[in-house]
Amino acid sequence: MTYAGNRTIHDADSHVMEFPERIGEFVSRKYLDDFKPYMRKRDQAWIEEMKALHDDPAFLAGAEEEVMLRRGHKASGAFRKEDRPKTLDYLGFTSQLVFTTDALDNYGLETGRTNALACESARAHNRMMADFCSVDKRLLATGYVPLVDFEAAPVIAREALDLGCKGLIIPSRCPPGHSPSHQAFEPLWSVAEEAGVPILFHVGGEQKMNSAYHNNGGPQVLDFHGGAENFTSTSFMAIPLSVWQTLSVLIIDGVLDRHENLKFGAIELGAGWVPSWMRFMDAGVAAFHKGEERLKKLSGTPSEIVRRQVRVTPYPHEPTGWIIENSGPEVCLFSSDFPHVEGGRNPLKRFGEALNGISEVDQQHFYRDNFIDLMGAGLDRSLHDLSSAA
Repeated sequence: MTYAGNRTIHDADSHVMEFPERIGEFVSRKYLDDFKPYMRKRDQAWIEEMKALHDDPAFLAGAEEEVMLRRGHKASGAFRKEDRPKTLDYLGFTSQLVFTTDALDNYGLETGRTNALACESARAHNRMMADFCSVDKRLLATGYVPLVDFEAAPVIAREALDLGCKGLIIPSRCPPGHSPSHQAFEPLWSVAEEAGVPILFHVGGEQKMNSAYHNNGGPQVLDFHGGAENFTSTSFMAIPLSVWQTLSVLIIDGVLDRHENLKFGAIELGAGWVPSWMRFMDAGVAAFHKGEERLKKLSGTPSEIVRRQVRVTPYPHEPTGWIIENSGPEVCLFSSDFPHVEGGRNPLKRFGEALNGISEVDQQHFYRDNFIDLMGAGLDRSLHDLSSAA
């Protein structure tokens, strides 16, 4: 029996745990020397230790039994593409959207001063992700598109799709100098809509909380990895702020209406904020409706547009049932965050408890239907269901 059992469950968030040098294999020679200073740093002895571990027959023998217990680079299929299909067999998910780990913020290159390098980094990321996912059609590669260059954005998007990427990631933070809803991005939205693939946001692409908030006069609070570079209870508060604003301007400025068949997914950004955000937008439109022509052109209330075109992944510790009841059954998606430790060792148990009282129909929306709707042509029809559940 797999972890997912006989139910069709699509996983909207999983990762490759690439080692720092991996991205360099896909950067063009023209940019490699300029890019190297931005690559993450890891102890080489530790890297060799992790690789050797995955060559150890005794360690490999426990892969199936411990598929949800091993996390990070110790997880089966974490960094070797050849190992991932068997791991997906153990997990039993019908498909997995696959995201990077190291490149979620595009290496901090989207400053307005390193735009060419930011675009090349994105291209290298897209080659890397397409290569990792090429071993199994159940693995759905995500391609990244920076919003720092109007002309380059649709070109990079087309290149990513040609490589085999099934969804296009954009940062949720505002690019320097212009809105993500700028009219010059119309070709980008058209590329995605015509291909039938979604636009995605993922944690790591947001504006981080001002570091001054962490200077409270006491000792520095470390995260659960033992460092200070990720999330604590305070920096966690800022996770949805960027995507809240970015999706708001995309809706209010009419992007979603002009591209009614284009879906947007907010992945690993939580969902507890979504019901309030929907109602806050509705209130804002009601307040300013008489004075703003753009609001008069909207096809419906913002909350109606969200239910039509936006999908989000709750964290397993959030009250998912309450979120569904207050946002709509069309909005939420299951995700495991495999093999990141943040997803927990038993997300199905936690989500199952949170969905107590939610109808079986709406639970199917959560585990299956909303993902199929989000992915569109990015999910082959043969992958809609487990063969045993078809």
